[in-house]
Amino acid sequence: MPDRTIVINGNSWRVEPSGRVTSSDRDEIGLLFVRGSGDGREVRVTRYSPQQARSREASLAQLSDEQLRELFDFSQPSSTSPEAGYRP
Repeated sequence: MPDRTIVINGNSWRVEPSGRVTSSDRDEIGLLFVRGSGDGREVRVTRYSPQQARSREASLAQLSDEQLRELFDFSQPSSTSPEAGYRP
């Protein structure tokens, strides 16, 4: 799946669809914000309702950097989310 990179507060975050399918699959899409790699990486998770395209890839491509920053502000640590396996 394609991903994007965005800089938030001086940190580079990779943004990608979570890939998790829920009963709200057509109404909500999960996004992972990932900083770093390996055991030291930080993952944050959020969900949103796409306004135009319903496919995960197309919807992510349509989001502006400002919209991604807003979604990041609402994101939660990976330890609170099944999308990230509840990992800290």
